[in-house]
Amino acid sequence: MPSFDFATIIPVATASLRAGMPVMLQGNHGIGKSQVAYQIAADLGLPVVEKRASQLTEGDLLGMPSPDAVEVNGIEATTMRPFSWLIRACTEPVLLFLDEVDRATLEVRQGLFELGDSRKIADWKLHPGTLIMAAVNGGNRAGAASYQVNEMDPAEADRWATWEVQPSVEDWLSWARGRGKIAEIICDFIAKNPEHLEFQPGQGGFEPGKVYPSRRSWARFHEVLAFAGCIEEPKEHLDMLYVTGTGFVGAEAAVAFKDFVARYEFLLTPEDILDRNAWKRAEGLPINDLQALADKIVATGRVTGEQPMTATEAQNLANFWVILPSEVAMVLFSEVGKSSDANILALHSAVAENGVSVIDRLVAIS
Repeated sequence: MPSFDFATIIPVATASLRAGMPVMLQGNHGIGKSQVAYQIAADLGLPVVEKRASQLTEGDLLGMPSPDAVEVNGIEATTMRPFSWLIRACTEPVLLFLDEVDRATLEVRQGLFELGDSRKIADWKLHPGTLIMAAVNGGNRAGAASYQVNEMDPAEADRWATWEVQPSVEDWLSWARGRGKIAEIICDFIAKNPEHLEFQPGQGGFEPGKVYPSRRSWARFHEVLAFAGCIEEPKEHLDMLYVTGTGFVGAEAAVAFKDFVARYEFLLTPEDILDRNAWKRAEGLPINDLQALADKIVATGRVTGEQPMTATEAQNLANFWVILPSEVAMVLFSEVGKSSDANILALHSAVAENGVSVIDRLVAIS
């Protein structure tokens, strides 16, 4: 089965859900499948009703016998009273998110089969506006065999629109710097050391008891550091960073992150360029570092948005731009060119502090 990043899957999954189809995302743990479900729900204006299928029993699907008797052909009978999660899904539009479906018992999966296929269970019908989304860890990709999950037969799998997701590093960075609000120093570390974002199947099998990094564990690591007050001045808390990191992202990633933070003062940020005019510190940096810095400047939106740059920002950007290698300079110039006319004009007409005008530099490399 081919795999796709979240940027590709989200619009496709959203369209399928809106068409009334149950959607299943398949992929490794901690990559953000649940986050995507909540993101889609928020974009559609729906609350999320989440159930862990692995923790459900048949009774959780069918409900409990009602104390109120009903009469059927003159004979007293009982009906089943469903639990609150099913009542909500049947009486109001929600996104019903079923996690760990392939860890559920066969009996529960048979019930979910009916829920996804016929949109009803135990005589209760889902609200017409309720959407169904599920997540599983299984599949045929490398490393999937490490998960203790159950296989779905073809008839069961056929009830779901299923996509294998393998998000890119850029997916996570985009989320982390946006919705996730992960500390910039963590984002910078991952951008420069993507091999530490998560365990890769090519690295071998999972060792029992060993802590591995995942996209989810980096977010949790950030939460702990923020709570402990280690984000603002992380270099003052190197031991705390290392010890905490070993519990969340594993020893290898924790060591690498500690070393990264220790030398972070030598790394440039967008604020260094746009606010502190540190272009001289950028001279002589390797092209990969300059490209990464240019990408981060673009990611801030300060030079590419509809809001015009300030005169200081435009001047500082010009100082930086004229020292860039031609290929990096052209990419950055192109990104600025997608923004407001005021930003384009401000950069185009600027003269850098080293005496080189942007227009002359542009002519020279064109």
